[in-house]
Amino acid sequence: MVVVLFYCGAAIYNNSLKFQGFSRLLANVKKFQMYLIKKKSKTKPNGKKAPAEEKKHYMEPEYTKVRVMDFDLKDLVALPTKEIDLNEWLASNTTTFFNLINLQYSTISEFCTGDTCQAMTACNTIYYWYDERGKKTKCTAPQYVDLVMTFVQKLVTDEDIFPTKYGKDFPNSFESLVKKVCRYLFHVLAHIYWAHFKETVALELQGHLNTLFAHFIVFVREFNLVEPKETCIMDDLSEVLCAPLPPHTHNHVTER
Repeated sequence: MVVVLFYCGAAIYNNSLKFQGFSRLLANVKKFQMYLIKKKSKTKPNGKKAPAEEKKHYMEPEYTKVRVMDFDLKDLVALPTKEIDLNEWLASNTTTFFNLINLQYSTISEFCTGDTCQAMTACNTIYYWYDERGKKTKCTAPQYVDLVMTFVQKLVTDEDIFPTKYGKDFPNSFESLVKKVCRYLFHVLAHIYWAHFKETVALELQGHLNTLFAHFIVFVREFNLVEPKETCIMDDLSEVLCAPLPPHTHNHVTER
């Protein structure tokens, strides 16, 4: 598989699929073991939107300006050369995003419980899980995320779907499976912003989350991997984070 390697301020995405800049910040999680956010969801259980929109704290300028990189993400996601197979590029990036989003979620997972997140919500929208037979199930957020990560992990480690050996072809269904994976990963990112942004800020990880979200959105737009009707609930944030940063702006996460 093609190795995706790039430097983002104090953090490195590499072929080990680990966001090394998190290592220092993850220690802060321990400081918040007793910190639980208990709030009533304004989303109605029948899936209809609540009459009043909650304030989107993640849209406040003091948060949206924080990133861990300041270069053009479109250049980063574009297929490097015609010599690189498109499916190889999609596979490498999709696997990387799976690992990074899984890692990002793990930083707030102790706050995402069946009590605090009784449904998988984002922007007053409830996501339901559909099994292989198409059966619709309402899950708590941690249950939904676990189903997503288990499903994706099974796919990306299947040599018949995500081949790593030279000369082995990708299946005809590969693109549709990548689209399904990206849709699920978007749900996880959207939930983190909607339900756990305060914890993310408390852990000083908003810069990493913003960078990861912007990178992911630019990637799925570049290759038309997620329907606009699916991502539209986060369009306001996407437009802010995916816009080029002003010159001479310093947004890097402070190292201690």
